[in-house]
Amino acid sequence: MSNNQNFKQQLASKELVIGTFQKTPSAMVSEVLGLTDLGVVCLDAEHSPFDRLTIDQCIFALRAADKPSLVRVPSAQPEHLLNALDCGATGVVVPHVTSAEMAREVVAASHFGAGGRGYAGSTRAAGYTTKAMPHHKRDSAAQTVVFAQIEDIEAVDEIDAIAAVEGIDCLFIGRIDLTVAYGAASPKDDVVIDAVERICAAGAKYGRPVGMFVGDLSEIPRWRECGASVFLLSSDHNFMLGGAAALQEKVEAG
Repeated sequence: MSNNQNFKQQLASKELVIGTFQKTPSAMVSEVLGLTDLGVVCLDAEHSPFDRLTIDQCIFALRAADKPSLVRVPSAQPEHLLNALDCGATGVVVPHVTSAEMAREVVAASHFGAGGRGYAGSTRAAGYTTKAMPHHKRDSAAQTVVFAQIEDIEAVDEIDAIAAVEGIDCLFIGRIDLTVAYGAASPKDDVVIDAVERICAAGAKYGRPVGMFVGDLSEIPRWRECGASVFLLSSDHNFMLGGAAALQEKVEAG
């Protein structure tokens, strides 16, 4: 079984998954990240200038490396979900999911069925017509993952209802957005930490994996204890900046 096929099972079993965000809309960057041991790469089409063609090209490069790929879509609009999944992404990260109703709509738009994702057999995900419809529908149901990004006060208030929605494969915590939403000075302020703990508790209660970004890697053991199992950390931009700084420091140190 390929890594792409196995990713949904990894999530469900709450195995530790370490991935990163790709901010640069470049298939070459995806190809390089595909050579790493990271468990998943998330294309950040919400905050970086990925268009439909670059999403397609980057997913192609990641699939060639058998690297699971997520697309953090610009919004929950069905066309964004459809495009990412038709291009062959393993799943989608949907920002600003604030209610159970919205979570159900996102799940429906990410899967085939009445009122759900539009079907086409000519896509990469369908093997460019080489996959029969029953096989494509079966594989999509078995492999497609949906991350609901929890980053609003309303979402925290409704977190039990959101976590109870079948088809949500991960509650992904947008801690920086929560910091802004609560008017906190730091993502380590008590009000933010309390919100993160509430989300983790809801994940545990309803059996939903929990994911997050953390800037301080020393926090990971704490959040692992709270049940978080998916960590999308750093980014290709940070890798370049960190590598350049390390090179400069090493050379200057002689």
